[in-house]
Amino acid sequence: MTEIISLTIDSIPVSVPSGFTILKAAETVGIQIPTICFHEACTSNALCRICVVEVEGARTLIPACVAQVSEGMIVQTHSDRVQRARRTILEMLSSTVDLTDSPEILAMMNDYHADPERFPESNPREFDLLDDNPMYVRDYSKCILCWRCVQVCAEDAQYTHAINFSQRGFDTRIDTFYHITLPETTCVFCGQCVAVCPTGALKPKRQWLLETGYSPIEIMSLTRSKRNGNKSRIQPERKLP
Repeated sequence: MTEIISLTIDSIPVSVPSGFTILKAAETVGIQIPTICFHEACTSNALCRICVVEVEGARTLIPACVAQVSEGMIVQTHSDRVQRARRTILEMLSSTVDLTDSPEILAMMNDYHADPERFPESNPREFDLLDDNPMYVRDYSKCILCWRCVQVCAEDAQYTHAINFSQRGFDTRIDTFYHITLPETTCVFCGQCVAVCPTGALKPKRQWLLETGYSPIEIMSLTRSKRNGNKSRIQPERKLP
């Protein structure tokens, strides 16, 4: 028989089965805790920490996506301490990552009144756009290292293991093993990594070409030329106005 856990979230009594995370328990009573790295199809790893909450008696803020409920737990999801932490996380992300294709994160910055200029001396993470296959491009200047793409490529879905983390610290990035091109890896171009990417770091090739300024007719011509044996790499010569 499943044990039922009783706790309080934002002064609301909650009763859920044992094993529920704080995030899932909050959802049962309509309380939305913001997430970035969390995805229903992926194993939770609490990498972004935007879902942190304040638990009475705990020394530090707790990531709601992995912390399980316990009997008598008292949780605050929007205390001043929590909001300051989320605001700082968003400001740090904005200072190093190109978030122009991240509408959900930009909306969070507005909700938490985050200042994108708080860290003016920060060094943006800038990488060359990788266009080595006919299916999608990789722009890791927009990557927040949420790990979703790595997980769905591995045990969470595809079991292909074509990509993983590379380098360390500030230089950490998602990469192929030995830095080879995607067509040389075990990648089967299933598109699941693109589907779970929250920031536009992975983008379908045709969408990218349209945004770059190519017309649908030009894109069709380029696609046909690739089928005839030409290289798949396309370097845009113009930008959208």
